Amino acid sequence: MKVICDRGALLEGINLVSGAVAARTPKPQLQCVKLTATKSAGAGELILSATDAEIALRISLSKVDVQKPGEALVPADKIRQIVSAEDNEPTLTIESEGDAIHIRGVDAHFKVFGYPAGDFPPIPEFAAVVAGTGGAPQAKAVLSHPAGSLAGLVARTLFATARETSRYAINGVLFKRDGKRLELVATDGRRLALARANLTGSEKDAKAVQCIVPGKCLGMFQKLIQDHDEPVQIAITDSQIYFSFGTAGSPGRAMLVSNLTEGAFPPYEDVIPKEQDKKVVFDRDVMSHAVKRAALLTNEESRGVRLAFKGKSKKLELASRAPEMGEANITADLATYDGDDIEIGFNPAFIVDALKVLSEPQVIMELKAPNKPGLIKSGGDFLYVVMPVNLT
Repeated sequence: MKVICDRGALLEGINLVSGAVAARTPKPQLQCVKLTATKSAGAGELILSATDAEIALRISLSKVDVQKPGEALVPADKIRQIVSAEDNEPTLTIESEGDAIHIRGVDAHFKVFGYPAGDFPPIPEFAAVVAGTGGAPQAKAVLSHPAGSLAGLVARTLFATARETSRYAINGVLFKRDGKRLELVATDGRRLALARANLTGSEKDAKAVQCIVPGKCLGMFQKLIQDHDEPVQIAITDSQIYFSFGTAGSPGRAMLVSNLTEGAFPPYEDVIPKEQDKKVVFDRDVMSHAVKRAALLTNEESRGVRLAFKGKSKKLELASRAPEMGEANITADLATYDGDDIEIGFNPAFIVDALKVLSEPQVIMELKAPNKPGLIKSGGDFLYVVMPVNLT
């Protein structure tokens, strides 16, 4: 293998695939990046692949001159350090010699020992998964949607996943497709975020399917977004999900694969409040700023902020208090308020987390009682349920 690469594009690709490299493993091949150089019809391509056996990522680079097709398997940390250090070079030449690769610039030559490329676990082609050919698992659902809209759904749910819990099902995000409707849901047991979108080009009566996608996979998905209008093809098998970025029917510029999270997702429909009798409309940024300021005088023991909604004056009074620290009182305007006055406590971080992922300037909050969950709505495609905290 011998290729001449644009250094900047190569570094960007290596930084991305390094997210799929295993941090600790008895298999050193899983701490490597596989380089595959191909050439067809005069056009060259360098494919970077990495996997930790749970997630796999493959990225295609077109800014390359492939002088000799071939493969190499090189430790990810070393190639990343070398390509990053050669920051004065516009291009780098990479050449394989057995299990070693040579990286050359104008005034530098690095020889790095790797492993046989055949030791790298195979990653199925997206088309093979769709068709169920070549030993690849057969997809039970295939859908397509613009990258930007998918990224919005992920951003509005991923933040609400559980970070540390033995209930692995809530460490991920529920993907639920029913006909032309796609729904993503996340919860950590104290809050729940739900975002919906209508799929483009999907059959109205397509078979319903759902799966739980790990948070790590979706965090990596967000980093792969380049063009918000770029189509993303999704294939779901019994145990994995595949995201292919690029034109349908082609290998695409990137493919992300992840094992699905096992277990049953909580029956989230039962958690969404149905009979809220107090409704407030407020400006997203005004509320966020007020809650952030009130949160300044909270600590681990008193993490709640008291929200007092006043219907007559259309004001929101926020108060917080922490022993040996002090107290804060903030007043904010409400656009509208319908219902009796109410005082309720919330974890301020839970409110701010939701508001910062919303694009609509006006937000609705619905309440029932101080000991009942609050419901935040934005547009017709986002719901957020947050449990109150006891401030006594």
